[in-house]
Amino acid sequence: MELHWGTSCQLYVTPVGPEEVCVALMSRDPRLRLDEALREFPEVAERLRGAEHGSVERGAVSVTRRLARVCSGRVALIGDASGGVDAITGEGLCLAFIQADLLADCLVSGNLAPYQAGHRSLARRPAVMARLMLLLEHRARLRRRVVRAFMSEPKLFARMLATHVGAVSPVDFAANGLALGWKLLTA
Repeated sequence: MELHWGTSCQLYVTPVGPEEVCVALMSRDPRLRLDEALREFPEVAERLRGAEHGSVERGAVSVTRRLARVCSGRVALIGDASGGVDAITGEGLCLAFIQADLLADCLVSGNLAPYQAGHRSLARRPAVMARLMLLLEHRARLRRRVVRAFMSEPKLFARMLATHVGAVSPVDFAANGLALGWKLLTA
């Protein structure tokens, strides 16, 4: 996946097949369209020149939302219905599957109480990562420093990516954050 930062938007380019890519535009400007946004990304525009559209342009609102309760009586919510983490994290479906797994265990035991506590815990890491990524949106200097830090130490980027997808322990999460902070101070 490629992530491109512009002055007013981010552009994601993700392969979805041998001859097909998904190009997603994220912006706070509801009027901004892909053709106009591509002017900020001439290299991407050049690579896409002549490509046929596989679908129509779609739009959606992306927000981080936390509900006070995700279950009551015999009703439990999962996925976007149970709150959401900003789409910038790419965690939507993954989080829904993990929530569904936890909910299944609770249904088998006949007790939904652990689902409420577990649900909040499951959303914590993606919510922190969303806040960190959104912090870069309006801070171009910080964004450039972060990119330079990752370019100078690719293993740090790999460790932060592992943190992002939840493949590390909480101690490693903290250590990776400290390593990135140190790199930013010394870069």
